[in-house]
Amino acid sequence: MAGRLARLARLPFARVSTAAASAAALISSAALAGCGSTGAPAAVSATPATALQAQYERVIKAVLPSVVQLSTPDTTGSGVVFDRDGDIVTNAHVVGSASTVQVVTDVGGATFTAKVLGVYGPDDLAVIRVTSGAWSQPPANFGRSAGMTAGQIVLALGSPLGLTGSATQGIISATGRTLVETDATANGGTKTTTIAGTLQTSAAINSGNSGGALVSLAGQVIGMPTATSVEAGDGQATGIGFAIPSDTVTSIARQLIAAGRVTRPGQATLGLSARTAVASPGRRAGVAITSVAAGGPAAAAGLRRGDVITLVEGCPIQTEAQLAELVAALSPGLPLAVTYTQSGRPRTATVTLGTAWG
Repeated sequence: MAGRLARLARLPFARVSTAAASAAALISSAALAGCGSTGAPAAVSATPATALQAQYERVIKAVLPSVVQLSTPDTTGSGVVFDRDGDIVTNAHVVGSASTVQVVTDVGGATFTAKVLGVYGPDDLAVIRVTSGAWSQPPANFGRSAGMTAGQIVLALGSPLGLTGSATQGIISATGRTLVETDATANGGTKTTTIAGTLQTSAAINSGNSGGALVSLAGQVIGMPTATSVEAGDGQATGIGFAIPSDTVTSIARQLIAAGRVTRPGQATLGLSARTAVASPGRRAGVAITSVAAGGPAAAAGLRRGDVITLVEGCPIQTEAQLAELVAALSPGLPLAVTYTQSGRPRTATVTLGTAWG
C-alpha cells in the first residue's frame, strides 16, 4: 500500500484532487483495519474537535448579548454590559471627549443613547449608562484575571471594523505585560498611557474591538481588548494584542459607577509629560519634559519644562516609554532620585511619586 500511495503522490497536478481522495480512502481503510502498524487499530473520531467547537458556540451564544457596539462622532468601538442598571464598561479612548454615546445591541438591533458616568485615563477605562429605551441586555459574567496563564484559550468579542457581534479566537500568549501607548497632543507634545499587568493574546484584535470582551472558555470576561502591537512602517503586528485584566476593569468600573471618578489610589505618576530627546541622528539623549503639572511631584522637586531626564535611581533613561514603564511598576509615595539637565547643567532631585487620579 505504501508504494501505491507514493505513486499517487507523483501523479500530475491536474489529478491531485482525485488522487488525494483515493489516498484518503486508503488511509482511512488502513486505519480501520489496523494495517501498516504494529500497534492497536487507530480510532477515527472527531470528538475532541467537535466538543471544542460546541464549547465555542456555547460561550459566544452566552456572552455576545452582553457585548455592544458603541459610537461617537469621532470613533466606533465596543463595550461590555456591567450590570442590570444599564452601565457599560469600555475604553476611555473609545469615549474620548464625548458626553453621550450611541449603543447598538446587535446586527440590525435597537440603538440606545448613553451618558458618560466617568473616565479614568491612566487605565484607559470608562463607564457609560444607557438613558433611553427599554434596556434589557444581560450583564456579562466577569471572572478573575489573576488566575490566567499562558496557553489558555480565549475568544475576543466585539465590533471590529464596525462588524457588530464578531468573534475571534486565540490563546493567552503572556501575562503581566506593561503596555505603553503614546499619542501626539495638539500642542506638539505627547500623551502617554501606561497600563501595567496586561494580558497578551493571539486572538485577532482590530480597530473597533477596543472596549470589548476577552472571554475564557468558561464564559467569563477576563480582559478588555485595548490595543495591538504596531511595528514602525509595517502597521499592526499579526497575533499580538493586549487586554486590560478584568481585575483592573471591575475595580475601576465600580468606582466610576459609585462616584464618577476613581476614589482609591491608582497608578503612580511623576506629574509630567515628556518625549524622547535626540542629541544627534540615532543617538538618544534622555527624556525631555514638555509640560509639568502644577503642584505635582515633578514641580515640587524643581523640575520644569525643557529639562531632560537622564537617570532615575542611577538607571539610564533613554526613551519616554522606558520612563513610563518604570513608573508604572512603582507605587505612589515612593521617593526617586532623578538626574536631569536644566539649562545645560546636570542636577539631581528627589521626586516623590504622586497618584494618577484620571
